[in-house]
Amino acid sequence: MRRRRRAAAGGRALLFSLLALAAALAAWLVVASATSDPHAPPSAAIHGPPALKSRVREARANRHLPPPGIQLFGPRRLHVRLAHPPRAGLVFDLRTGQVLWARRPLRRLPIASTTKIMTAILTVERTRPGEMTRVTREALRYRGSGVGVLPKHRRMPVEGLLAGMLLPSGNDAALALAGHISGSNRRFARLMNRRARAMGLGCTHYASADGIERRNRSCAADLAALARVAMSKPRIARLVRREQAHPRFPVKGGHLWLNSTNPLLHLGYPGTIGLKTGFTDPAGHCFVGVVRRGSRTYGVVLLHSPDTGLQAKKLLDAAFGGRPPLVKQRRSRA
Repeated sequence: MRRRRRAAAGGRALLFSLLALAAALAAWLVVASATSDPHAPPSAAIHGPPALKSRVREARANRHLPPPGIQLFGPRRLHVRLAHPPRAGLVFDLRTGQVLWARRPLRRLPIASTTKIMTAILTVERTRPGEMTRVTREALRYRGSGVGVLPKHRRMPVEGLLAGMLLPSGNDAALALAGHISGSNRRFARLMNRRARAMGLGCTHYASADGIERRNRSCAADLAALARVAMSKPRIARLVRREQAHPRFPVKGGHLWLNSTNPLLHLGYPGTIGLKTGFTDPAGHCFVGVVRRGSRTYGVVLLHSPDTGLQAKKLLDAAFGGRPPLVKQRRSRA
């Protein structure tokens, strides 16, 4: 009888201990869920290999997260060594957004005329292909590179200005488009920043439509997200794949002769279909390039690179799994 009583008492004590342990565990889970970051990286990245942990540390140090659609956390596929690497960059799959190679992808830096990618996106979203506009006085006071032949107060096609902005990186064309859409460069920059916030571009801030201002800043991951949007717009995609174009324009001869600044097009790199270069002293040489071969389309972003053409080629060679022959592409004309 005494043994039975002792066994029953021991069972009750064990039950009470288990209930107390369960209550403590439940309380800990409530506190942990209340204090955890809802935007924290996936647990696979936190507990994964060192390459992933380094990207988690970088995200926390920069207080930024990769934009929606850019899969920064995941296994790297490329192992490319650059003797003098850019300050930041990445290689990504344009279709899926998966990043294949990255160097400081969330580091905020000046981005020069790669700013014009956002200017182009807003232009095609807020204008029609056959739309006309007039060159504003603000556009004629541009600094840096320009188309240089924009006639004051003359009506001209938006599409010609878009080409003049994207191929030779005309700052005057960018300011003319900003004035057409928002009335001034300053108001257009506010529109750019609203669009950046809507896209979840946490690194990005714009001060002008042309990128000449040092305060135009972003990171490689945000520029990759912008490239995916830009290349989905037919009016942008058909322009940036060209090494040369001559759209109709109200100037002597009736056409505006334009040459692209894309280094991959100049190298005749097979499959090149975009996108945009930039240069200022603070930003250095910047480049967002896109190459398509068969069913694969890869993008490369380089910020403050010593040689955008050669570095983009080396990274994309690795992405496509080989070194293609440098066959000069046929120049397409508008």
